[in-house]
Order: sequence, then C-alpha cells, then structure tokens
Amino acid sequence: MLIAVILALAVGTYGFRAVGVLLHDRLDLPEWSRRLLPIGAAALLAALAATAALTEAAGFAGWARPAGVLVGLVLAWRRAPFVLVVVAAAGATALLRLLGLP
Repeated sequence: MLIAVILALAVGTYGFRAVGVLLHDRLDLPEWSRRLLPIGAAALLAALAATAALTEAAGFAGWARPAGVLVGLVLAWRRAPFVLVVVAAAGATALLRLLGLP
C-alpha cells in the first residue's frame, strides 16, 4: 500500500512538472497573478514551516521546539554557517527539554 502511495505521488509530481513545461507558452496569466505567484510560494513555505515547528500529533508541540526554531532563524538571519544553525537550534531545543520545558 505504501509503495502505491509513493508511486501515485511520484506520477502526480511528474505530471505537474510536465504540464508546466508543455503549457508554458500556451498559458497567459494576467500581470497581477504573475506578481502574486512568488508571494504565494513564500506564504506556503512559511505555513509549512510554522506547522512543523509548532505542532506534533495534532496538538501544540510545546515551547522548546519553537524556541529552537527561533534560535535557528536568528542565526540564519545573521548568516551563520548552516552547520552552526542546525546544531545551535537542536542544542537549544535539547537544553530546554532537559530543563523540563515541554
């Protein structure tokens, strides 16, 4: 069953990409929608990141995980090396959980 789901998602993804390439010249979007597409992509990524950072098993994940994400965001904003961002975010989350913060 899992293999069937993976294959269906792979075919769907490939189909979306193929349709985009095939209809690129045939589809004429209005200017306002062309300006909104990058904003929509950024909003979708932000929503996915917020969902992953704040929820676990359909409930609030606790304060340690969002605090770790915040540490990672600050370091990424300050252009720290990627390894440092990941290690610091995980370390902050682990430290807060070690101190008893859920």
